[in-house]
This record gives sequence, C-alpha cells and structure tokens, in this order.
Amino acid sequence: MVKLESKVFINRSPQDVFDYINEPSNSPNYQSGTKSASWTSDGPIGVGSTWKTTANLLGREMEAEMQITDWQPPSQTTFKAISGPIPVEVTAKVEPQEGGTLLTFSGKVELGGFFKLAEGLAAKQLENQMNADNQRLKKLLESGAA
Repeated sequence: MVKLESKVFINRSPQDVFDYINEPSNSPNYQSGTKSASWTSDGPIGVGSTWKTTANLLGREMEAEMQITDWQPPSQTTFKAISGPIPVEVTAKVEPQEGGTLLTFSGKVELGGFFKLAEGLAAKQLENQMNADNQRLKKLLESGAA
C-alpha cells in the first residue's frame, strides 16, 4: 500500500475550491493523467454518488468507477475506486487559510502486478504527478479561468 499526500495554497475561497474539485468533468483541466470523467449517478452529490474516469497512470490507460464515501461540503470529501485495476482511496480536505484555501489531497493506492514490482519508483512518480497537478489547479483557479 502506497500512501501519498500533497498540499497547495490556492488564493480562492474554500467553497470555490471544493466545488471545482468535486466536479469530475473539471479533472482533465488540471489532472495530467485524466482523459475524461463524468457522473454516472443522478441526483444531488453526496455519499454514494459515482463517476467514471479514464486516465493514464504510469503510462497505461485505465478506466475506473469512483464513489464518494464521505461528503462534508465545503471542507472534505473522500472517494474510492469501486471498479478498475487499481484500488485507490483519496481524501480532499479544504481549509480556509490566510484569505484563501489550503487544499490537501491524501490517498492510499494498492499497486499490484507490473506496478508492484516497481512500487518505490511508481510511488515517487505518483507523488510528483500529484504535486504537479496541484500546481496546475492553483494556476487555473487563481487565473480566474475556472
């Protein structure tokens, strides 16, 4: 099991950040590996809501269905993969800080097969990607483009 964490300060309100990161169709705008993402469930967003995502992870294209397991707007959400090749669970914590928002993504990823053989390298690459994605998100939200 690989544990990851990445933090970024964003000069936008916690509500703006929370709303943006919890709309799957925004993911390709800042997550370098995400090709597409869209809701697969109807109704208001909350625990049990699901979406499908297609992403490149460590050079391999994968599809997964994700489900929200914790929903505390505008401060925290947790989701996990309920289908797909890699078990993953991610928590996004949104905290007001100095007129903006501290966003913390933390996650657990269970690597297997090919990835298990190079777990240390894969973990470092995932951490680097997560940090780079957070910097893209920061630039996007602070520029007013989102």
